[in-house]
Amino acid sequence: MQVFAQLWQAIVQGLDQFWNEIVLAAHDFSLVRDTLDIALISYIIYKGIRIVRETRAGQLVKGILLMGGLYLVVKVLNMTAMLWLLNRVFEMGIIAVIVVFQPELRSALERVGRTRMAGIAPWAHSSEESIRRSAVWGKPIDVICESVQRLSISATGALIVIEREVKLGDQIRTGVIVDAVPSVELMGNIFFKNSPLHDGAMIMREGKVYAAACFLPKPKKEEDIDKNLGSRHRAAIGISEVSDSVTIVVSEETGGISFAVNGRLIRNLSIDKLRATLDYYLIPEVKEEQKERKKGFWKVKKNEKERKGDCSETEKED
Repeated sequence: MQVFAQLWQAIVQGLDQFWNEIVLAAHDFSLVRDTLDIALISYIIYKGIRIVRETRAGQLVKGILLMGGLYLVVKVLNMTAMLWLLNRVFEMGIIAVIVVFQPELRSALERVGRTRMAGIAPWAHSSEESIRRSAVWGKPIDVICESVQRLSISATGALIVIEREVKLGDQIRTGVIVDAVPSVELMGNIFFKNSPLHDGAMIMREGKVYAAACFLPKPKKEEDIDKNLGSRHRAAIGISEVSDSVTIVVSEETGGISFAVNGRLIRNLSIDKLRATLDYYLIPEVKEEQKERKKGFWKVKKNEKERKGDCSETEKED
């Protein structure tokens, strides 16, 4: 009982001190400065929670909270040996976290680096930028859709990666540089089964077929992906996890069309839905135009939920 009394007294003292600090801070509160400060901290915490929920770091946070609770109990009870041990654990824990969770930390920093100020600025997606992107991707999108339709009809496997803001130099170096104007005939030859370039991904940059036969990274959580999905679909998810690229997959088994972006796989797209999705991601538009485009896009977006539950086919897709 004495132990619980000491613990309760420590908690009460801590709450009392916390309340006194709040009262003291309220006297010096600045409406503009402190409101902005609180808003920024809240946003950082919110983004941090979202990132943690999507990675193994979620379990790490639970462990840290448990260790913190244990440390509080040990300190209240003045257990010298345990206190010394926990202090050493916390000292070395920072280095251990950096080493063990290096992929997650790298991914988080890459997300921060991919954030564009232009994306949140009021002048984002100006009409000049929309015109420029339309000139770059307008005709290639038509070529991509026609090529994908033919490949789908003939059940010819294909993997088309479209580079956006994040450069794919590491993946391009694993393939063969083509740097050619896209055409239905060129894409058909690249993905022809007996072609030396068919095994791998084709990467497009600035409206051109830039490289072919490229190797892509594996997904981070490959064990969570449906077993019916083959190497092409897995590679599409993998490259979408480490970049902002968009990827089109044509199944060699069923001829089905899939689309990968931001680590998600949208399956069973029609050519019309594929065209609408490519327009949305590749051609920025002014706000008035976006309202009309988004109506068609959100219909496609709903298919993202089918990533885990839409793999009912028994055959394996490549």
